[in-house]
Amino acid sequence: MRIGNFDLNKNVLIVAEIGNNHEGNFNLAKEMVRVAAQTGVGAVKFQSIIPESLVSPLQKERVDQLSRYAFSKKQFFQLAEIAHEEGILFLSTPFCLETLKWIQDIVPAIKIASGDNNYHVLLQAVGEIGKPVILSTGMATESDIQQAYQSIESGARKSGHKTEIILLHCVSAYPTPPDQANLKAILSLSSQFQCMVGYSDHTLGIDAALLSVALGGRLIEKHFTLSKNQSTFRDHALSVDPGELTELVRRVKETEQLLGDGSLQHHDTESSMKLSGRRSIVAKENLPAGHDIRLEDLTWLRPGDGLKPGEEYILIGRTLKRNVVKGEKLTLEVLV
Repeated sequence: MRIGNFDLNKNVLIVAEIGNNHEGNFNLAKEMVRVAAQTGVGAVKFQSIIPESLVSPLQKERVDQLSRYAFSKKQFFQLAEIAHEEGILFLSTPFCLETLKWIQDIVPAIKIASGDNNYHVLLQAVGEIGKPVILSTGMATESDIQQAYQSIESGARKSGHKTEIILLHCVSAYPTPPDQANLKAILSLSSQFQCMVGYSDHTLGIDAALLSVALGGRLIEKHFTLSKNQSTFRDHALSVDPGELTELVRRVKETEQLLGDGSLQHHDTESSMKLSGRRSIVAKENLPAGHDIRLEDLTWLRPGDGLKPGEEYILIGRTLKRNVVKGEKLTLEVLV
């Protein structure tokens, strides 16, 4: 699966979720994109919100907060340009049909938040676009995920597209306690839906994100802030700062190296050990010329530069053309 020019089959995509940690400060948002790029992540992500299309007007305090944080379509285009200049992908989560229209041409994939994984009108519209879909599964049952999947695919069929979906295991608790992270759900999602899977991480620190890679996760979404003490806005405290994000990038690369490709072939680095650490067939005792070799004449000792265990059939019943001393390799050269 590819998102833009990033091949998730080759490397894990780390997404710095800026979200609303800019708190409506556009200059800060631009700085966060540039700093995130310096940490080595593959993408940044924002949230495209029209408050009145997300929250009831009766929730005045929340509407007011989101209004302070919301960016315009033009501002998202500018942020996308900065991300492209920095060589990373730009993503943003649409929370309504209007913001979906805003971003659909400037993002390589559409991210659906956990809160909208049952908002089928939006899911179908996302499917119609035909771009890869990143679907968070927080608060969802298996049935909910199946229905969300079907809505996206329904939209794709309607427009004649074939849409790839990556499911992100997610626990919508901020922060998520370690005993509720349930990382094995990554395996369950992969098995049940036969698709690529990742992890939207709300735990503190980076350990859970690293473990998600070992479980097969191909995308990590992690909240990002320039300072955990920036304000009382909740998301800062559960986010990683630039130092932690840099460490996450480094450790994910290290984890990928440790995991390897899963092949059951020996590696080049084992070649010297293969010689010194394996056994050859040797004489168990001194044997005279003219002796017909029997199984009881043989033993198996290091190094492994002669006939291998399992090749005894080459020797048994054959006649020695010269004397052989105890421990000497039995090879074709000593046979009549």
